[in-house]
Amino acid sequence: MDDEVELILEAGERWWGGAAEDGLLMPFGEQPFVRDLGAALRHESGDSAPSNQSSPLLVSTHGRVIWSDRPFTFAFEGREGGLLRVTGRKVRVCQAGATLREAYQRAARRFFRPSGRAPARELFTGPQYNTWIEFPYTPTQEAVLRFAADLLAAGMPPGVLMIDDCWSPGYGTWRFDGARFPDPAAMIQQLHDGGFSVMVWVVPFVSPDSAAFRELEGKGLLIRDRNGDTAIRRWWNGFSALLDVTDPAATAWLTGHLDTLRAETGVDGFKFDAGDIRDYRADDLTATPAEPVDLCEAWSRVGLRYPFNEYRACWRMGGQPLGQRLQDKPPLWGTAGIESLIPEMLAQGMIGYPFTCPDMIGGGEIVAMGEQGATDQEFFVRYAQIAALSPMMQFSVRPSRVLDDVHLAAVHAALAVRASLLPLILGLVDEAARTGEPIVRPMAYHASGLENVTDQFFLGPDLIVAPVTTQGATERRVALPAGRWRGDDGTVVEGPTAVTVRCDLARIPRFERLADVGRTFEKGVAEAMSSIRARRRTKAACS
Repeated sequence: MDDEVELILEAGERWWGGAAEDGLLMPFGEQPFVRDLGAALRHESGDSAPSNQSSPLLVSTHGRVIWSDRPFTFAFEGREGGLLRVTGRKVRVCQAGATLREAYQRAARRFFRPSGRAPARELFTGPQYNTWIEFPYTPTQEAVLRFAADLLAAGMPPGVLMIDDCWSPGYGTWRFDGARFPDPAAMIQQLHDGGFSVMVWVVPFVSPDSAAFRELEGKGLLIRDRNGDTAIRRWWNGFSALLDVTDPAATAWLTGHLDTLRAETGVDGFKFDAGDIRDYRADDLTATPAEPVDLCEAWSRVGLRYPFNEYRACWRMGGQPLGQRLQDKPPLWGTAGIESLIPEMLAQGMIGYPFTCPDMIGGGEIVAMGEQGATDQEFFVRYAQIAALSPMMQFSVRPSRVLDDVHLAAVHAALAVRASLLPLILGLVDEAARTGEPIVRPMAYHASGLENVTDQFFLGPDLIVAPVTTQGATERRVALPAGRWRGDDGTVVEGPTAVTVRCDLARIPRFERLADVGRTFEKGVAEAMSSIRARRRTKAACS
């Protein structure tokens, strides 16, 4: 039996959580909105939406927390001062403090305790490079080595190189295709010598009529449909069976093959793609009874074995050392493309996933990228600037191939800014491993009154980053909370205020906190709010 919880929204209260895909609509509370976290993130038309990270968590700017171990539906009804209705199993509501940060910190400690570990350091210290856009479905040993050599020749720093789809002879057959990669161990050694770490792409799908399929079906390690037959599902690459990752024998089979690949070739880790909620059915037959969200979660848990990992779809994996990339984006200005990056990364962080990465710089949605024609160089630079001050950044289009000297210099300038701030970023990575706190944080996380500002962010508590996302912009507005702030151009501003700053092609506007006035102000506001709410709380505190 589902619980139904109703909460009266307090004046000015805003909420974060649920699905990262909804980042553009966060914070909730001002407009009507409904999300069913167990419904595979489908559009009303019935078409599958690109599934992204999600968690059964909502946190409010007034310190309230909603959590369940199972998916729930939440609906914001009415407008300002309306109602929040939550329907699900064993829904918990508690007052965790007076601010968004207090709510998040308490929720992390209580419901998704941080592991104390982060993904591999190399995923943060250098850029990531993915072969997907440069040669989709056609990677070869020669092409991968040339890709790496061209990057270095253009002055790009080495980093993590990901070999994407079709490096193996089939899905579920996790060894290098000998025709395309005649000596993978030698290739990987050469890449290591050049300063690169190497990851390869894997999915929970198994090509039908392959030797792997016959072995797994014979052992009963594939998901069956409601009729008891091996399930064959359509996904973006055609039709495949699905490994039953709820079965320890199936995951042992997979990790055994991946461990062998690492030992024999030197591969450092894996990009774990797919595993989306939409790939599974509620009536699938599995070794352990599971809903689609449970299969998504089980696929995510495979990656905990490997420090070099990347995911694009996760359920309820807050606090775990998994790299989380946003869903594939088209190369578009506006909310369908570049303007979604910051809001969705903020949403990722607020559902427990601090180790975030925008999509591939310039866009990773392969159909749209193929239709693009000439690269919009300004777009590419602005995208790279957002990524440069994110926890992780990933290229797939090779910058020197598509950019002229001016725009390529702007990308190198963004890399230089990241290098200068890398100690801060790595410190926040370590902090996130210990506390679970986001690295990229909403303005409301550290400042009241800026709840609806989502085109800029805090990188930690003392640096505000305000990248440019508007085509042709030469200036932008930046909201600053109380305190003294020094801009990247050296100007000092007293907040709270909003300032207009110039933003030439190579600039990433940012402001560093100079004094603790803002923190004192924030603390005073929080204490006053806490005192007021203490008299009217009706829910138990999180413990």
